[in-house]
Amino acid sequence: MTISVSVRQVVGPEDTARRDTQGLRDGFVIEELFRPGEANLTYSHLDRMIIGGIVPASAALNVERVPETGTDGFLDRREAAIINIGGAGTVCVAGKAYELGFQEALYVGMGEGALSFASIDPVEPALFYLLSAPAHRTCPTVHIKRDMAKKVKLGSADESNARTINQYVHPDVCESCQLLVGLTVFEPGSVWNTMPAHVHDRRMEVYLYFGMQEATRVFHFMGEPGETRHVVLKNHEAVLSPGWSIHSGAGTGRYAFIWAMAGDNMSFTDMDRVPMESLR
Repeated sequence: MTISVSVRQVVGPEDTARRDTQGLRDGFVIEELFRPGEANLTYSHLDRMIIGGIVPASAALNVERVPETGTDGFLDRREAAIINIGGAGTVCVAGKAYELGFQEALYVGMGEGALSFASIDPVEPALFYLLSAPAHRTCPTVHIKRDMAKKVKLGSADESNARTINQYVHPDVCESCQLLVGLTVFEPGSVWNTMPAHVHDRRMEVYLYFGMQEATRVFHFMGEPGETRHVVLKNHEAVLSPGWSIHSGAGTGRYAFIWAMAGDNMSFTDMDRVPMESLR
């Protein structure tokens, strides 16, 4: 079994403004997240978020201890959310197995012990997307099916951003300590996400883009509102967003994305909107 962990340090706005394309990718983009037979984790110093791609093949993959957390067990002082964007699979938590279909999620509370991941059919493996943040209290583990998500429709066809936000780990759906997690899907012909843009200094965010054809790309915009940059992302790539940065994108074809936040509060609408005339 292979578990790999990479660490991302915090990158400030002044440094970001001076970086070239590769420098931006090194600081913010997570590539090759889903590798068959591996648990691939990135430890970000932005609110200590851990982002993982776990692809069980013929054998189960266990996440028991991550040395970067400084604790004996991975979830000793952490909570986690898992969304499956591949074939059917199971996640075993505290001796109980949860079967997750496509776009089903599992919230796991602090102190629940080791996690074990398996695919029902190795030919069509599960693609488990793992998000974990520090926690200070235990919340119940919940299997979140697609029809349990709170659906919020935003945008319009005229603005090319008609979309449905599916809130999975959210106070109206599932209690958590600080994680907020959801999945956004678009109506045909809509390509823009999160525009008009916003920032939220009180928490970080991470986007995972998926559901894309091989040649499809998302132009993801980031940076301070008056000093924006962009990175070009393909299917199954994730991008970190500090609190000071906008996070918005446009795709060359159809895509979806999973967003996750951790920080000071649990209010989904806590954001500072950026007027279009302020963007440069």
